[in-house]
Amino acid sequence: MRTMDEFWLHPRLGTATRDGRAPRHYLVALQHAVQTLDADPRWQQWWRGSGFAGCELGIVTEGQYDHLRPSADIRRVDDQLRANFTCELPPPGSDREELARRATTEVRTMFEVIREAMALPDLPPTPEPSTPPADADDDVPVTAKGLPSIPRELEQQGYLTLTQVQDFFG
Repeated sequence: MRTMDEFWLHPRLGTATRDGRAPRHYLVALQHAVQTLDADPRWQQWWRGSGFAGCELGIVTEGQYDHLRPSADIRRVDDQLRANFTCELPPPGSDREELARRATTEVRTMFEVIREAMALPDLPPTPEPSTPPADADDDVPVTAKGLPSIPRELEQQGYLTLTQVQDFFG
């Protein structure tokens, strides 16, 4: 069993809600995708070349958005890289396999942004998506924050500002 010091990737999950409900199954899939990368020897070796001891990866789910890339806040904090991203919610009714595929793609996209920002070598292959264990739902800590009211015509856009992303986890 690995100790906390053996992990290079430290996920922080959050959801920006207007109705107070968190997309629990998708957050579990995101956590599982992150843990899969953290345990993969090729990804561990790739990260060792970054010069950082670890990566605090904050992922905030929000409603549909119309931008091509997630909002990102990437910065050095001591010997860690802190990267906070937004990610779009999956369509209602997505099954566990679809959630796993979507989560794996989202996390890889986030690391592609990190790679470009830090001028790191190409990412290693991503492990095949797998569904999280059935009991994984119990272990996922989530920060949920309500968003201020916005005009109805903008409600489906969902876009968090960079300041909101930077401040989401405190």
